[in-house]
Amino acid sequence: MANHIILGIDGTEPEFGALDADRIISGDPQFRTWNLEEAEGGLYAGVWEATPGKWRISYDEWEYFSVLSGHSIVTEDGGEPVHLKAGDRMILKPGFKGIWEVVETTRKDYVIRV
Repeated sequence: MANHIILGIDGTEPEFGALDADRIISGDPQFRTWNLEEAEGGLYAGVWEATPGKWRISYDEWEYFSVLSGHSIVTEDGGEPVHLKAGDRMILKPGFKGIWEVVETTRKDYVIRV
């Protein structure tokens, strides 16, 4: 087994999903996720894509991500909106609560540590 992970989605089937209605603020966001790695000890990596919409988020884990395409706005409760476009990166810490808004279908790669 290799000691590296390549975050490419060629040949990987996406999982499709949607949010519970009580989290949605507006729109009908739909998700595609290509889970590329699940390691013992709670490390997850992959590629995520969402269509336009706005919803509540709450993190119990660490997440690092890099936006590959699209436009999203992440706003921490009590904070200022952060506009994210291709090339932007962010780390969300455990305890982060706020709103994620996809303005233009957004794709990101991510690494989550629980």
